[in-house]
Amino acid sequence: MRLSSLILLLLLGVPTFAQTQKTRASQPIIPSANQTSARPKLVVGIVVDQMRYDYLYRYYDKYTASGFRRLMDDGFNARNNHYHYAATYTGPGHAAIYTGSAPALNGIVGNDFYDRNLGRTVYCAEDTTVSTLGNTGVAGKMSPRNMLVTTIGDQLKLATDGRAKVVGVALKDRGAILPAGHAANGAYWFDSKDGNFISSTFYGKELPAWVQAFNARKLPEQFIGQKWETMLPMNQYTASTTDDQAYESTLPGEAKPVFPHEFAVQAGGSKYEVLRSSPYGDQLTKEFALAAIKGENLGQSGVTDMLCVSFSSPDYIGHAFGTHAIETEDNYLRLDRQMADLFAQLDATVGKGQWLAFLSADHGAADVPAFSQQYRIPAAVKGYGEVNDAAKASLEKAYGPGQWILTYFNQQIYLNHDLLADKKVPLAEAYDVIKRALLKQRGVVNVVNLHNLSADAIPELQADLFRNVYFPNRSGDIYVLQQAGWFEGRAKGTTHGTTYAYDTHVPFLLYGWGVRPGQTFRRTHIYDIAPTITALLGILEPSGCIGDPLGEAIK
Repeated sequence: MRLSSLILLLLLGVPTFAQTQKTRASQPIIPSANQTSARPKLVVGIVVDQMRYDYLYRYYDKYTASGFRRLMDDGFNARNNHYHYAATYTGPGHAAIYTGSAPALNGIVGNDFYDRNLGRTVYCAEDTTVSTLGNTGVAGKMSPRNMLVTTIGDQLKLATDGRAKVVGVALKDRGAILPAGHAANGAYWFDSKDGNFISSTFYGKELPAWVQAFNARKLPEQFIGQKWETMLPMNQYTASTTDDQAYESTLPGEAKPVFPHEFAVQAGGSKYEVLRSSPYGDQLTKEFALAAIKGENLGQSGVTDMLCVSFSSPDYIGHAFGTHAIETEDNYLRLDRQMADLFAQLDATVGKGQWLAFLSADHGAADVPAFSQQYRIPAAVKGYGEVNDAAKASLEKAYGPGQWILTYFNQQIYLNHDLLADKKVPLAEAYDVIKRALLKQRGVVNVVNLHNLSADAIPELQADLFRNVYFPNRSGDIYVLQQAGWFEGRAKGTTHGTTYAYDTHVPFLLYGWGVRPGQTFRRTHIYDIAPTITALLGILEPSGCIGDPLGEAIK
């Protein structure tokens, strides 16, 4: 009897419970005290090219309270954030951040890649159907057409019936184009030859008046006449090695890689190219971003706008000098000041608490092998042709002369499928031949068949990195896994592009409108950035998104 009564009470209670849940679900979300709008007026996406995670803390004490530390201390910090694929390069990184996708879906498998349908190497942002805006050269023949899914900005445009403005800014074309997406109002990048920011006819018929006005200021001409000197006394760069290391590269015209750096122009070269490898590149980017905010009236239209900014100079400086150089530390301290200025201007023009920002990096970087060797850490450099030559020789020895390999790119071997079929050589058999040859080489840990990952005894985490980078018509067949700390073809400076933590572990900081301050040490991924931003905005995530929102970061 008591059981029957209990069941009856439960049944009677269901409608009441359901009605309560329905009522709660229908109630509008009330903005918190420091938010005066239902959505942010502006979203600012920031990518720092080649910013390894530890740079946040190595230089923390020297950062100002208004730059990186403003995001770290007052925002949300995902401290164990990693890339989810095995091609940690600039193009794929920018695409993954803004699409929440992977190269296996968005098609951006490298800065350059071999396209089997076209039968040639393709640059990730190339577009031969468009023309340059801003000069008569070919530097503007670019667009996002090679990226096959949508971005945060695309979804924002769709959600607002095109009323939202989306703008991309960077020194590198791919750093501006891929983040901004297909539906962007504009993407602008730096032309080293003329010192102007340019674009392509993909976005319109001419450069906006505000871009022309910015170029007329001739800031690169002012910067090229200055020197790059340290911001602090030399003895205060305690997070770096001493100046003039043998494994550091020199800038054009220099005899030694030491301060102060002067900007010599090479005969016949692009006059302003050297500015990319200096803090002036970041300053130029910041100034152009501020001009975009003003020129496009971003954050002033009544709907959420988006600005995508990529700071490219840390990558050029890192490639030249490495991860522990005074040049690297000095540039990050200066970039911190550029960030502080950008944030102050956003407070003044958009309104404090009315803008949302996120910061990440397109990849990390390895320590220079010569630096690592000083600590007896295994590391070395091998010639870039060693892998390709050995693989080619092994196939010719087994099957006779022929173009068995189309190319070796991004640590991947592209086999000639037509020749294999014509000679009736199974791909798996060719793979075994190559693997036996390459495992004899120094610095090669494994040779992975991208068509059959389950057959290789590799950690599942690493197997997922290979799965997420494989796009049949644009990826290779075989991935050559180098030993940690090993480079191909670079004796000075650093590089990236591997599956190791120094390349995959990058910042993910959230700040501003709708963000709950805090941190997490659970493993998050680059593909979680886009769905977190779209969740905050209450719009659909990008079409190829495979990540999840960071619920703990959302108010």
